[in-house]
Amino acid sequence: MSKTALNVIAIFVFLMTFSSLLGPVLNLSPAVTAITIFAVLGLATVDTTSWQGKGTTLFLDWIAGFSPEHRERVLHHEAGHFLVAYLFDIPIIGYSLSAWEAWKQKQSGQGGVSFNDQKLALQLEQGTISAQMLDRYCTVWMAGIAAEALVYKNVEGGSDDKSKLATVLTSMGFSPSACEQKQRFFALQAKTLLQKNWSAYQALVSAMRQRASVAECVAALKNFQLQN
Repeated sequence: MSKTALNVIAIFVFLMTFSSLLGPVLNLSPAVTAITIFAVLGLATVDTTSWQGKGTTLFLDWIAGFSPEHRERVLHHEAGHFLVAYLFDIPIIGYSLSAWEAWKQKQSGQGGVSFNDQKLALQLEQGTISAQMLDRYCTVWMAGIAAEALVYKNVEGGSDDKSKLATVLTSMGFSPSACEQKQRFFALQAKTLLQKNWSAYQALVSAMRQRASVAECVAALKNFQLQN
């Protein structure tokens, strides 16, 4: 069972235990509490085994979506990925800013920018990835984290991005310590690119906030003299 699902279960069990203590005061039957706990446990198990935790992800993302700050943080994070990918001529085919949008687009996770990365997949499969290809994609993966750090001075998201980078680097023989060094390096590279193109980044954020299409976002970026 996933860590996220276990956390959700722990929260529900705590709430139900708390409600059982108040049950006599509220005239709440103990059976109601027990049935609710077993139902939550059952749903969490089904979600983990059959849906790969997607239900839990959707639920938690729905709760987080009530926070305007969370929505803005996700927006700025994904705009970082989008801009750096565009700078490197990596084809962007779509983006989502919530788990629900990602689910409707048949993407995994809580949202993100989707690329046409067939060239990367082919090179990884053949074990002949070029240094330029590796550098570009690693920088794109770290761009969301870099954007959050620039805007909010701290980072809350990006665990999937770090995992993706570490998986690729590990498959190429890099040690864990080398992966961490590479992660910091590529995050710095992404930060520099965002700073150089800050006005374009802000325009992109505004466009994505309005759920502009990929073509409309690209058109907005073409109004600026972008620097690599």
